[in-house]
Amino acid sequence: MSDEFTTTVYYDDDADESVLADRTVAVLGYGSQGHAHAQNLADSGVDVVVGLREGSSSREEARTDGLEVATPVEAAAQADTVSVLVPDTVQPDVYEAIADEMEAGDTLQFAHGFNIHYGQIEPDPEVNVTMVAPKSPGHLVRRTYKRGEGTPGLIAVYQDPSGEAKDQALAYAKAIGCTRAGVIETSFAEETETDLFGEQAVLCGGVTELMKQGYETLVDAGYSPEMAYFECLNEMKLIVDLIYEGGLMEMWDSVSDTAEYGGLTRGKMVVDDDARENMEEVLRQVQDGEFAKEWISENQTNRPSYKQLRQAEQEHDAEVVGERLRDLFAWDEQASE
Repeated sequence: MSDEFTTTVYYDDDADESVLADRTVAVLGYGSQGHAHAQNLADSGVDVVVGLREGSSSREEARTDGLEVATPVEAAAQADTVSVLVPDTVQPDVYEAIADEMEAGDTLQFAHGFNIHYGQIEPDPEVNVTMVAPKSPGHLVRRTYKRGEGTPGLIAVYQDPSGEAKDQALAYAKAIGCTRAGVIETSFAEETETDLFGEQAVLCGGVTELMKQGYETLVDAGYSPEMAYFECLNEMKLIVDLIYEGGLMEMWDSVSDTAEYGGLTRGKMVVDDDARENMEEVLRQVQDGEFAKEWISENQTNRPSYKQLRQAEQEHDAEVVGERLRDLFAWDEQASE
């Protein structure tokens, strides 16, 4: 355990995998996270069953990977820990189907806190409720585990009637490889709210709008769409990779002095106090549940706004130009090597 951070971080020595020795883990879902969790758990000696609906295209894949497959209800019935790794939007229906199979002392586990935090799932008070959330796509969770390494993750406990919920979460995190890198202790509320805010204000919303606005500014000023795409969208990966590898100073040290001075002096002209106030409004809507209510309602009405916004994004000129330019790169060939 490390005290160098502002929150508690756990490593391999802090987790006891024997806690899971007599437990069966049902992994519901076999997508990005599901396949990685199930395979890593199995390789760590944990008894695993994958829960997938009849007719799921992933059933044969999971069997080919050497895993037992059952329906979600059947899997929950034979499990002591149920890890719910299906999409957020279908989790409430899945939980309703398996709720009667959850007994006192069982553990209901998630990789994201949305449905618990916003009350879409209300577990039996006699059931442990935990979170183990790798901070990485599933394919990296699996790849790093196979290399004897791991990806950082989060753990949280929402309900602990047995008094063993945290130990179980740490054991699970160790079994999928996360404690090799370090697991940060958080809460369902903190994980959910920071995750949604980061996606909306910065990672998925803020960055894409910034890139599109930059593209439109250059094109409207008479520059070629191709140059605008390269400068405002394509090169974003170069900058993000540098930050990912070594933080902001690694990025500043790697770009030219001209780029650094221009960024340091002009960046705040774009992302100014008004942008900060807008971010605070985004955060408020996450914290008070306004966004959650909106998204839940959107799904209940067949996603009309979502579909319209997605269509507009697909038709944006930057996407049209970018599709042509991306053909110039040999990414497909590199990925297959």
